[in-house]
Parts: sequence; structure tokens; C-alpha cells
Amino acid sequence: MVGDKRLGRQEGSTGSVPNRSRHGEEADVSLGGGPGLGLGRTRIELELERGRPSDVVSELSAAAASRSAHGRTTVVRPAQLPAAVADFTGRSVFVNELSDRLAAVLDRDRAPVLAISGTGGIGKTALAIHVSHTARSRFPDGQLYVDLQGAGASPADPEAVLGAFLRALGTPDSVIPDGTVERATLYRSLLARRRVLVLLDNARDAAQVRQLLPGSPSCAALVTSRTRMADLPESHLVDLAVMTPSEAFALFAHIVGEERAGVEHDAVMDVVTSCGFLPLAIRIAGSRLAARRTWTVSALAEKLADERRRLDELRAGDLAVKATFELGYGQLEPQQARGFRLLGLAAGPDISAEAAAAVLDLDIGQTERLLGSLVDISLMESATPGRYRFHDLVRLYAWECAHSDEHPEAERGAALSRLLDFYLATGARVYAMERPGDRTVEHLAPTDHPGLSFPSSAAALDWLFAEADCLIACARQCVGETTRRRAADLLMATVDLAESGAKSRQYEAAARAISEAARQSGDVRAEGHARLTLGHLYQLTGRLDQADAELRRSLELGTHIRDPMLACRVPNQRSLIALQQGRNDEAEIHLGQALQAFRADDNEAGEASALSNLARLHLDTGRVRSGVELAEQAVSIYRRLGTSLRLANGMYVLGIALTRTGSLDEAQDLLTQALGIFRENRQSLWEGMTHFRLAETLLAAHRPDQAAEHAERAIALGGLGGERRRGSFLTILGKALIALGQTDRARECLREALAICRHAQAPECREVQELLSACAADSCPTPERTIGHQTPFAEMDPWPNALPRPDGSSPT
Repeated sequence: MVGDKRLGRQEGSTGSVPNRSRHGEEADVSLGGGPGLGLGRTRIELELERGRPSDVVSELSAAAASRSAHGRTTVVRPAQLPAAVADFTGRSVFVNELSDRLAAVLDRDRAPVLAISGTGGIGKTALAIHVSHTARSRFPDGQLYVDLQGAGASPADPEAVLGAFLRALGTPDSVIPDGTVERATLYRSLLARRRVLVLLDNARDAAQVRQLLPGSPSCAALVTSRTRMADLPESHLVDLAVMTPSEAFALFAHIVGEERAGVEHDAVMDVVTSCGFLPLAIRIAGSRLAARRTWTVSALAEKLADERRRLDELRAGDLAVKATFELGYGQLEPQQARGFRLLGLAAGPDISAEAAAAVLDLDIGQTERLLGSLVDISLMESATPGRYRFHDLVRLYAWECAHSDEHPEAERGAALSRLLDFYLATGARVYAMERPGDRTVEHLAPTDHPGLSFPSSAAALDWLFAEADCLIACARQCVGETTRRRAADLLMATVDLAESGAKSRQYEAAARAISEAARQSGDVRAEGHARLTLGHLYQLTGRLDQADAELRRSLELGTHIRDPMLACRVPNQRSLIALQQGRNDEAEIHLGQALQAFRADDNEAGEASALSNLARLHLDTGRVRSGVELAEQAVSIYRRLGTSLRLANGMYVLGIALTRTGSLDEAQDLLTQALGIFRENRQSLWEGMTHFRLAETLLAAHRPDQAAEHAERAIALGGLGGERRRGSFLTILGKALIALGQTDRARECLREALAICRHAQAPECREVQELLSACAADSCPTPERTIGHQTPFAEMDPWPNALPRPDGSSPT
């Protein structure tokens, strides 16, 4: 018949479904459940109701009669399931979920439909076949199977599939009607009151499978597809995820041998990680290794470590990960294919709808529809609303598609440039909201994208930390001639990420990449900005010599291009390094330069930052009264500007100053307020610093129990200055414990603090040694003797917030 030919078989065959019917098996009832000729009469009645021609009705009746002998009827029970996967591993959650659904089939009033979706190679078919075999006993009347070839260019025709199913159920060719609807009606009639499992593998979409679903509540259908069939009525959807690390290891070990895998456990984990925990990729990698007995797992892991060669390495015989992805890509409409390619360029772990809109140069509505369509066919995932991601190997394939000869470099460059513009413009918006009156954003490279707007500072920070990995990755990859300056400025605009300590390593790697690319190409401005970023980051983490070297080079570069940002920020940052290293005269010179530059640029918030640092200098050199006055000036400017986070920095310094004067209640109040602001702004390192200063203040107020509590919180959170700062926290905790009479714990803290101080060659070593020696001699100092010391570390006030005044006038 015509429909059967569309399935790829000659007329009279079973189509793509092999006829494995076991003829000769008998039962007490006919296919329709009635004795003798009851089935024939039921079919005749059904066909008459549909207006079937009388000759077909007669044939159906005659066929039913011919199968009757001595009151018994031959029953055809198809058993078409492919062989079970011998090394099926893991997936216990999904196996149990699907098995439970199939086990309850007789408790339902309609045939259950279980639809398994997921990207190519994720193991949909293996899972469905495994579950089907375990459930065979629950479907004694047979199991039907068909590969619908939905991922290919020529998906199976439902009419032809129905013809094959009807033959498998024992229907003579002569009575199989033409037309999908007619065949589907007869198919459902044959399955009425029977217990049959139907496995529809590799479906293209819901339209292809609707007519293939049984109607009897005693039957069940399992469907696998790359498309998520949300439009399939009454279906239970299962989105198949990649394997867990333990499942992936077990599958690989099963293929290559438990002993071989156990000897190189770490290398195996490297292999399965490179495979993205995708079962097909793991199976291919394992098969390659199993066929090469002289290879080590480490050798295979090394081959897969190169992302640009990984897809080519994941090939064994007729299995290839890339070929699996090509099937899905080949189905895409032109707009989908363009989106797939360009989104594969973004280096971040995922992408927001707004960022994707920038990449694609589409409005948000068009973008969300396109992203949704890619999710529906399992080429992308949406783990959380509004965010989308590729599986690692799919992303590599998308990247390869984008870099093929048919797609020009200009298109790729324009897409990444738009993404960088989006991140820079929006990052600058967040910076400005956090720092009212700060003109820094006016010195950043211009963008064509306006950036997102936010209803509140909290919403802006939510965006910044949600996008942290993505925007840093974008900055790191945009080191080309036309993008590197914007990439450097993106890091400057998102400096809160560095100060929070949340993304320090990624941030540093990006800054180093930009700095080196700019140096090699002679891009003075980009290099200067990148080195300023590096200097600030090194200072935050306690690498003071490296920080000063970066900042000196940044200032040299800035003098050639008259860059106001470098003229202001570099001396301010260098003053902090000098303060921390006890070079007070140099610190005062740097601060004089910083104040002059900030005022020349009309940067009031930057001026307040320099005043705060100058206050620290005065406090550390015994000029306590002037130190308090300078700190009060800084706080006054921050309050007038309406800033929040920078106000917390000003209050922090003023709190330290008031502790030095003995105004302990006022100091505690200011530090407590600053602590709340830092917490709201997700500045955990500054939280740690503030807990440390509160511990100092409370110890001075003879409240060692509260001081110890704040010191412990500081240790838990960390602080600015890296490991050396931890030495300060341990020292103050040791003092509080001495005051509480807990000498054993105090000794432990002081021993660790002394080791840190010696490694850092810090000037605090002598005092910590004296405290430890006194405790070791069972003559710990009295609480009064532990209170007066103030650790002479100078904290770094975060990046100045406002830009200097052009007329050079001083603040009121």
C-alpha cells in the first residue's frame, strides 16, 4: 500500500517494524475479547459505523471466521522490543519513576503515555527499552516497537507505521484500510481490552505520534523524542538529564573493565567530565579505550582535554557524538540555526534572555520564542526561568558551526561585540546605582547598547551576581583589537565582584588575559585599565608587592594618554599599599596626589575615599583627632551623595577612629550599621573586616564574650588582605579568649597567628610571640593587658565612587 511504501518497505511488509509475531499461540478469547466470531461482528459493526465498504467488512468477517476452529481463536502477541542494553547502568530515579507509572496501568481509566525527552545521545532509547523489558510481564498481550526516525530528514509516516502495527497484530493485508485515520481506528479497536505496551522511539513531535497511541486503558505507550511533548494530551513528561558522576564512572568502568578504571579513578573522572556526562559520549570514549589495551585512561583524558578536538575524538566505528548533533541541527529553520550558532560563541556557562537578545540582535520577544524553540527540541536547556544553556558538547558543536567556512568572521565578531556592549552598559548602570555622584561611568568606553534598567539597588545587585560568571567570561574572550578596551572597562564597572571575594580567580584570569593582549598589541589605555584592575585585586588578596608593581606600570601608561581614571585611582590605591607596609611618608605623598586628581575631575566620592584613607594614615601615625575629623568629612560627603555601600566604608573608618578615642558606644553603632550595609550588598570580605573591628571595639569595652563571637565570624567570612588578614583575626580571637580565661584555645589561635605572621614577615610577629610566650608560661596577661593593642593593618577603602571637581575646590 502507498502508506507502507512511505515507511521504506515493499507492500505487504511490516514497514520499519520487524514482524516477530509468534503464530500458533492460543487463548480462550479472541483479539477483541469475545468467543468465536464475536471479534468479527465487533469489527463489522465498527466498520459500518465508519461507513466502510461492504467488501472490506466481508473480508474482516471472513478472516475472523477462518481463524476460528473448534471454538478457539489464534491470538497474535507481538514481541518487537529490541534487545535490552547489556551494560545499562544507573538512571535508577528515572527507571523507578517510569516503572511505577507502568505498574499502575490497570488502575487508570485511560492509556498512560510516558514521554521521555532529552538531547541527542543522552540515553532516551536505552532507558525506554530497559524499562519496557522490565515491564513485559505486565503486558502479556504483546509489545510493539517502532523507530520513528524523527531526528532524521525523513521521519516515518504514521500511516505506514499503523500498517506495520496492524500486520504485527495479525491483520491480513487485504483488510488493512488506506488512510491514517481509518488505520488508527482499526488499530485502537484491536487493542481494546488487551494489555499491550507500545514503544514509539525517536519521535519528531507530538503530531507524529498522536494516531499511534492506544486508546485502551489497559495499554500503555512509551515515547522518546528530542522534542519536549508538552502538547501531548494526558502524557507524563520526563526530561532526561545527563548522568551523575557516579553513574558515569560506573558506565565507563563497565565498558573498559572495573580494574582498569579503578587504577586510574581520577583520569576516568576527567574523561567522563570531558564527555559532559553524556551517555553516548561516555560509551564512545569507553569503546575507544577498550579497543586499545595499551592506552592508559590518562592518555585518553589528555586527548579529550582539548575542547577544539573533543568532538572529533568522540568517534568510534559508526558512533559519533557530532553526527548525533548534526541530525538535530539539520532540522532547524534558518533563524533557529543562526541563533544556535551565534549563541554557541558566548563563553559563559549559560545566558539570560536579555543577553541572548543582544547576541542575536533581536527584541526580547523574538529572542524568547527562538530560545523556547531550541529548548523544545533539546538543543538547549532552561534550568531556571529566563536563563538558558547548552550541554557542554552541544555548545562545542554550536561553536564549530559558527566557525565553519560558510559563516563569516564579521558575523561572529559583531555578535560578541553586542554581548560585550550589553554587559558593559548594564554593569555601568549597576555601578552608578551603587555609587551616586560617581563619574567613573563617564570615563568608560562608550557602548551602542543602553543597558538594562533596574527598579532598585537590590535588583541591580541581583543581576550583577547572577551574571558574574557570564560577564567575566565575556571580558576574557573579548581581547581583540576592537573589544579589549571595553573588556577592561567591564571589569572596572563590575569591581564589586572582586571586592566580594566571590569570583576572584575568574576575575584575575580575565584581567591578566586583557592586560597581556593589550601589552602585545601596544594598546596603552586597555593595558593601563587592566593593570589597575589587577593591582586592586592583588591588594585585596594581600599580594602587596605584585599590586604595587601593577599600579606603578598602570600610572606610567596613564601619563602618556592623560587618563583621568588612572590619575585618580592609582595613587589612591598605592597609598593603601604603603600604609600596609608601614611606608607612611610615601602613603601621604600618594594621598596628596590622589586628592588633587579627584578634585580636578570633580569626583566627590573619590575625594571621600582618599579622605578616608588619609584618616587611616593619621590614626596610624598618632594624629587621632585629625584622623577623626578626616573620617567625619568623608562620611559627610557620602551621606550628601546618597550612597550606600561607600557610606558603609566611610562609617567603617570612622568607627575605627572613634574606637581609638574611646567613644566605644558610638563606634560600635557605626560599625554595626556598616555591617548591615555590607551584608545587604553581598560584600562578605568587608563583612569579615567589620566583624574584626567590632571585636576590637568590644574587647576595648571589656566585653570579651561578644568580641570572641565577632572574631569567630570574621574568621569564617575571611577578609581583605588574604592569609595575613587571617592572622589578625586569630590574634584578636586569642586576646578575647585570654580575657575569658580560655587559655588552651587562646594558645591554639596564637600559634596559628604566629605562623602566618612569620610567613608574611609581618611586624605583628613580636607582639603575638609575647602573648604566646606568656600563655605558655601559664602567666597569660590580664584582660586589661590584652585590650590596648590595635593591629596596624590598613584596610582598602573600595574603589572611589565619585569623580573630582574640575575647579579643584575642597569639600566643605
